[in-house]
Amino acid sequence: MEIYEMTALQVAEKIKNKEITSMDAVESIARVVEEKDKTYNCYTSFDVESAMAQAERVQARINAGESTSPLAGVPVGIKDNICEKGKLTSCASKILFNFKPPYNATVINKLLEADMVPLGKLNMDEFAMGSTTETSYYGATKNPWDINRVPGGSSGGAAASVAADESVVALGSDTGGSVRQPCSFCGVTGLKPTYGSVSRYGLIAYASSLDQIGPIGKDVLDVAGVFNIIKGKDIKDSTSMASEEFSLDAIMVDNIKGMKIGIPTDFFGDGINPEVAQRVKTAAEILVSLGATVEEFTMPIVKYAIPTYYIIACAEACSNLSRFDGIKYGYKADEAFNLHDVYFKSRSEGFGMEVKKRIMLGNFVLSSGYFDAYYKKALQSKGLICKAFNEAFERYDFLLGPVAPTTALKIGEGLSDPLAMYLGDIYTVMINIAGLPSLALPCGFDSNNMPVGMQLIGKPFEEKTILTAGYAYQNATDYHKKKPNLV
Repeated sequence: MEIYEMTALQVAEKIKNKEITSMDAVESIARVVEEKDKTYNCYTSFDVESAMAQAERVQARINAGESTSPLAGVPVGIKDNICEKGKLTSCASKILFNFKPPYNATVINKLLEADMVPLGKLNMDEFAMGSTTETSYYGATKNPWDINRVPGGSSGGAAASVAADESVVALGSDTGGSVRQPCSFCGVTGLKPTYGSVSRYGLIAYASSLDQIGPIGKDVLDVAGVFNIIKGKDIKDSTSMASEEFSLDAIMVDNIKGMKIGIPTDFFGDGINPEVAQRVKTAAEILVSLGATVEEFTMPIVKYAIPTYYIIACAEACSNLSRFDGIKYGYKADEAFNLHDVYFKSRSEGFGMEVKKRIMLGNFVLSSGYFDAYYKKALQSKGLICKAFNEAFERYDFLLGPVAPTTALKIGEGLSDPLAMYLGDIYTVMINIAGLPSLALPCGFDSNNMPVGMQLIGKPFEEKTILTAGYAYQNATDYHKKKPNLV
């Protein structure tokens, strides 16, 4: 087995046993990126020299017996909205075409402290606004299972890089499904942690009350290993909190006897592809065979998820993106000779169409004539969504449902029908609204051999429960081990 084909824990074990070095791991990934990324376009930048220098430092610590990290020496890809000191961090937008942060995000510092090796920045929808990675200033990322299809978004570059062996493991961010939906489309595993369990300091904001950084890997154990590294309280993020400590051994169980799983029937209504519905229901049967009990229940609030999410997210986005003004950093338009022209031309030329639409929608719902009619109602709906989940968790240990109503769309389909693209987030956005953890993992394939994903939705700060169930499921199946026929 080549190094790039291994899981993160397998690479770490090989390095620990002196069978390979961290430099070997970086070199192996770099060869794949050089050969394949012209096709898949997973990276916006790939810094081999910096990665090799970090790998050499880490390897020296390992050789000296100074490193105890379980993922020491393992390369990791970083989504292009997570700040790295001195490294281009553009949010896949023209307006940040030359931005190099003067500081590291907290998660980057934690990866470095754990002796992991950042590789480069991964492609994404511009400012994380999109579900296909087609709104990127750097062009669309292609799905490794079918280059005529999208990898999902906004963390499409991260998920595609793991599926295409262009990274061993990656960090993405999830505002309304942006880790989970690409994992579903690309047949990999990803975790959207509880809101506040991972510091957002250094994550360039889309919607601050919804954003959360999460890991993407080849299996549950890789995801759990990275989550253990990046989680925790951070004094630089007042919304962050400490969460339960657990070891990887604690989630490695063969059965989940006694766990009670709820399946919202509203997840299987109009709009879901029958093949997707069937694969998720088959997964439920497998979980039952592993000792769990499954029960269906109704959750009518689902129909309000999309409008609630897009009102709140766009309202917060228009505020967060107001800092990009062509003055302090980033793109500044030519022929701009007064303050109005600098603002107007720089933002008009620097932002893409999808970002502009969401800024306009956000300003509309926050305007004095429409605040009560839209934004206030959305906040009230958020309260009802949180209440519905709280009531469900009084009866169930976790919930099971599809990640997306379909498998990966063909390139161009989402942009040609934006409403359909937005509705594709129907099963994921509620989890961000309620601030819950959710684990996405592959559960089969459709008739076109495209991956189908399911999600396990947990109680706040109980990532251990869904990771345990996810490990048991993957231990009983092999969908996560299947690989695309790479071009």
